[in-house]
Amino acid sequence: MATMKIKKGDMVKVIAGKDKDKEGKVIAVNRKTDRVLVEGINMITKHAKPSMTNQQGGIIHQEAPIHISNVMYLHKGKPTRIGFKMDGDKKVRFAKSTGDIID
Repeated sequence: MATMKIKKGDMVKVIAGKDKDKEGKVIAVNRKTDRVLVEGINMITKHAKPSMTNQQGGIIHQEAPIHISNVMYLHKGKPTRIGFKMDGDKKVRFAKSTGDIID
């Protein structure tokens, strides 16, 4: 399994699908299914029965996962690809468009 280039907390831009050109923050990353959960992107409507945790029940709007190939990392407001390189003895991510180290 290859390493994930996008991490939780990254700002990303959707490049394909119904929410194309929208931007948001990554909430969660699922390495097993190669999907990410992005804040405010791919919203779905869910009908919930009343339960102990949700007394009222009703219609809930929440984010659904989107495939990682449909999002692109935002570096200084512009989408860019991400690469890995060694910085001394540490492996770091860098933006391929500018060469700047991300983390």
